[in-house]
Amino acid sequence: MKLLIKSSTLILCMAMAACSSSGKPERYVARAAKPVSPAAKFETKASQAWTAEHEARVREAVKGSQFEVERRGDLLVVTAPVDSSFNPDRPSMLLVATLGPLSRVAKLVAQDREVAVLLLGHGDSSGSPALALKLSQERAQSMASIFRMSGLHHDRLMYKGMGDHAPRASNDSKDGRSLNRRVEMYLATRGTLPTVLAQYGVPGGRMVASDQAK
Repeated sequence: MKLLIKSSTLILCMAMAACSSSGKPERYVARAAKPVSPAAKFETKASQAWTAEHEARVREAVKGSQFEVERRGDLLVVTAPVDSSFNPDRPSMLLVATLGPLSRVAKLVAQDREVAVLLLGHGDSSGSPALALKLSQERAQSMASIFRMSGLHHDRLMYKGMGDHAPRASNDSKDGRSLNRRVEMYLATRGTLPTVLAQYGVPGGRMVASDQAK
């Protein structure tokens, strides 16, 4: 009888131990309590500090132009409208008036080795999707060449044509199509850039480094 009691007690203890080591609730609690990585906290603070410090400088660099500057979280985004930035007869050629503000932004970010730039070209839906993609890619590439001449290379400068896939207004009106034709310059710390790339589907390998531009 004593042997039976001891055996039952031993089995009960083993079962309790197994539950405590492999039960789902305990594993869930452990994951939920996992602290945020110190490196991630540092990167977020560094990005926020960089954005706050450089916003006024970027706005001053494009002052008097048609460029728009806005903060999107930890990013600074400079938008160049196509209609006032590119030659209407040669759609991928920058106008002379565009070179001044664009060069000032490029020189500003080139001085900071921790800053990276992503250029996204956008088009409207007035033509074929293939043409919109081609033009948006060429316009982003034209702007990338100015950044490259200022000292940014493939590890800090990337560009991509988005075609008509990311409109910011309806394509049903002339004004809406004009708003959609643009090149967006994302200025970010290098640690933040992967998040921006993932947002636009870049992990699929479609990004083109500026140093590969012909």
